[in-house]
Amino acid sequence: MSHLPSDHPPMKPRRVGVLLANLGTPDGYDYWNMRRYLSEFLSDRRVIDYPRWKWQPLLQTVILAKRPFTSGANYKSIWNHDKGESPLMTITKDQTAALAAELPEVMVDFCMRYGNPSTESKVKAMVDAGCDKILFVPLYPQYAGATTATANDAFFRAVMKQFRAPAVRTMPEYFAHPAYVGALAGSVREAWDALDDKPEVLIASYHGMPKRYLMEGDPYHCKCQKTTRLLREALGWEKDAIQTTFQSVFGPEEWLRPYTVEHVAELAKQGRRHIAVVAPAFSADCIETLEEINGEIREAFLHAGGERFTYIPCLNDRADHIAAMAQIIREELTGWL
Repeated sequence: MSHLPSDHPPMKPRRVGVLLANLGTPDGYDYWNMRRYLSEFLSDRRVIDYPRWKWQPLLQTVILAKRPFTSGANYKSIWNHDKGESPLMTITKDQTAALAAELPEVMVDFCMRYGNPSTESKVKAMVDAGCDKILFVPLYPQYAGATTATANDAFFRAVMKQFRAPAVRTMPEYFAHPAYVGALAGSVREAWDALDDKPEVLIASYHGMPKRYLMEGDPYHCKCQKTTRLLREALGWEKDAIQTTFQSVFGPEEWLRPYTVEHVAELAKQGRRHIAVVAPAFSADCIETLEEINGEIREAFLHAGGERFTYIPCLNDRADHIAAMAQIIREELTGWL
């Protein structure tokens, strides 16, 4: 920029950034990596809202004394040992690369709400690269306070620390966008077409939350029910062909029901031989899908008398998913490009 005076600090060309965000992953499955990750995750007031004076002593002295061992063993069973990272990290990197290729006019990167790379570090990197506008994209199709909202919280805190704060937008939930519904339905059709023995029912299993959060106004439960309906309509299936359940129950409170692990066992006891499970709340396969659904929940069904269990992978970096996300992101960037 030749018009600048000689003593002016250097200025980078202005850019637009797109920052993807997912939940997070530990750096390793050993005790201390797991403890650091779980401590950050379970200390988030959006996730566990008990009073700190009551929750933190229990978390730090009891839960984190034992849970890192069991969670570490679960992560080890699904770990990408070739790359030294969790599947969620591998898939998120692949999604980022694919979206960068689809959106060459912007800078695309990713961060994690918990663990690394942190939201703060990636916001700083984008600002340092010249991004004066950033679209923040939480990779959660349905809004929930414990996912979308806390990711946005971390993003806003990171922006507050920038000397030259960029203009920002946050992408809203996108579960009802036709392109996303189309990609989700496409993944189910593809799985169905590959099976000679068709499942008798499809379970749409969503990450759960305490029922109290629903009563206090969190719309997540309603968004999940609508996602199932939109998926069923896109497939052209009968009303009872897809059933909504919730998984990953934690703590003593009642959570959203029916619980997936109990529901699939009941289906087996009712004589259902073959079921399929899809996880529409997850944009990428992770511990909750690869270990919980395809492990614990599969075993519950088979142990109760079921014969065949089909897990339909998350959309991950499927071409139709990437195309859908690129379309949604471009719509959110209207006026910036």
